[in-house]
Amino acid sequence: MNRPVPLRKRLLVRLLIASVLIAVSSVAATAWLAVETTTRALREEQGQDLADDLRILAQLSGYAATHPSWDGVEGTVRALASKTGRRIALTTADRTLIADSAPKGAALPLGAAASVDPLHTDTYSEPGARLSGIDPRAVGPYRLTADERERLDAIAAKEQACYRGQGNHTEIARGPNGRPVILRADRSAAALDSEDCGYDQLNTATATEQKALDALSEGVRSCAQQHDAKPYGPIYLLLKPDRKVPSSGFAYVKVGVSAGPKAQETAESCVDGALRDQLDPYVAPVADLYLGGGETGPPRFDMSPANKAKVVGTAGLVLAVTVAVTAVVAHRLVRPLRALTEAAQQPPQLHVRVPVTTRDETGILAEAFNDLTERREHLEDQRKAMVSDIAHELRSPLTNIRGWLEVTRDGVVDPDPTLLSSLHEEAMVLQRIIDDLQDLAAADAGTLRLHREPVPAADLLDQVAAAHRVAAHTAGVTLHTEAEGSPWIDADPVRMRQALGNLVSNALRHTPDGGTVALTVRRDGDDVVFTVADTGSGIAQEDLPHVFERFWRAEKSRSRRTGGSGLGLSIVRHLLAAHDGTVVAASEPGAGAVFIVRLPGAPAQ
Repeated sequence: MNRPVPLRKRLLVRLLIASVLIAVSSVAATAWLAVETTTRALREEQGQDLADDLRILAQLSGYAATHPSWDGVEGTVRALASKTGRRIALTTADRTLIADSAPKGAALPLGAAASVDPLHTDTYSEPGARLSGIDPRAVGPYRLTADERERLDAIAAKEQACYRGQGNHTEIARGPNGRPVILRADRSAAALDSEDCGYDQLNTATATEQKALDALSEGVRSCAQQHDAKPYGPIYLLLKPDRKVPSSGFAYVKVGVSAGPKAQETAESCVDGALRDQLDPYVAPVADLYLGGGETGPPRFDMSPANKAKVVGTAGLVLAVTVAVTAVVAHRLVRPLRALTEAAQQPPQLHVRVPVTTRDETGILAEAFNDLTERREHLEDQRKAMVSDIAHELRSPLTNIRGWLEVTRDGVVDPDPTLLSSLHEEAMVLQRIIDDLQDLAAADAGTLRLHREPVPAADLLDQVAAAHRVAAHTAGVTLHTEAEGSPWIDADPVRMRQALGNLVSNALRHTPDGGTVALTVRRDGDDVVFTVADTGSGIAQEDLPHVFERFWRAEKSRSRRTGGSGLGLSIVRHLLAAHDGTVVAASEPGAGAVFIVRLPGAPAQ
């Protein structure tokens, strides 16, 4: 019994080593996670700075697009600086200060961050959306009057109601010049252009827009003629309601020319130039934007020697605490494992159980061990009982055979036909017991072979009844059959005759003279149901769960010759299980017993 001691020590050492490795890995993972988190935080700060820069440039470009000068921009600059924590300064091209969030006299940063020009490329109208060309908020002479807005709003509301009637959910947005635009509820790019809902009416240029277009047309035609690219047809306003207004605005002009692609490119260039010339009086002049860090600028990450010492010290402390906690946990874990080890090393006949004190994995393992011990004890009891029952079953016929052979050898009796017949009958009893045991062994091992084929259930019932007709007549029992319809089963006919024959033999043994044994078959849904009913003494309710156990008898005092071997019903259960079927017993004491066999049905042949 000294063996478990070194085993426990080895287990404890392994647990401690594993705990240390886990702790070291945890600290390393924590350090890596901290570095990654810090790096990600720095990147987020940088990304936030970039987003702030874009937001500043977008708002200042919008201010320039909607104001003819920079007068009054000081308040906007200071508000943006307060919100973003950045220094913001605007100057002209010659570095003349327009507005600055820093105190007066502060030096400008070394270089301009961007150029604020709503009429040229690289203008920003919203965070994350980089546009080129003219800032869409620069509408100038295209801005609608109040009356025009009111009229278009009424048209848009009517059109929206029309779309709603067609099952389209929409919303109304407003462009930079005040024009309402109808979009889908998800603000998708798909345009709504149903003529039934007045699409053309809503997208027709107003008087203000037409006046501005006419002036633009003259400038475009003049430019096109200078470059020998005469546009054909009228120049007209093209609204794009599928764009996400109001941040993106709308396109003003679409031009067609009678010449090739080069002339088209020239005409489009004329449109851009003429439009910038037309909008120039309405926007602020070009300005340079300077950005710098403020008091709330992004912090620097400083890994000084002192900080490194703190990190190392903290990691060491975490490691020490982890090892200590792991040692305590390991000790508590070893105790139930030690009990399991000692119980497992006991001889099988002791059937030792271990106490279950926890509900964790160790407790579950202890419960499983106890269940295994109980099953082993139960199987050992079954094995002993089976050996005893088999010996008991074989002893009686062997004793009879031996006794008659000894008296015949001694000359006490003559070996006449009657004696030989008796010896033959005892040998047949032995043969039946051996055959039954062989069938049960094959069923337990899963080697029971079946030769399935379509079998008419009524014919199977008649064959079983015919085989037992003589035994029933000898016992004074009436045996009759009844079949409802013509059900078929897919089964081994020999094995099914054996199973039903065992049920009939059992019924005949328990039915008194003048009684009846009835065999019936019928279809029940997809199943075929056989019943074997007798008018015998029946089976007590407490005995019903045991009727299919091996060597079990309701009457312990019955002889083997009249009571059978006690294996027939157990063989029936195994044969039906091999056919994917079931068998159950029902009985009322004094009213006989009924055995119900249920098998999967088969198509009629």
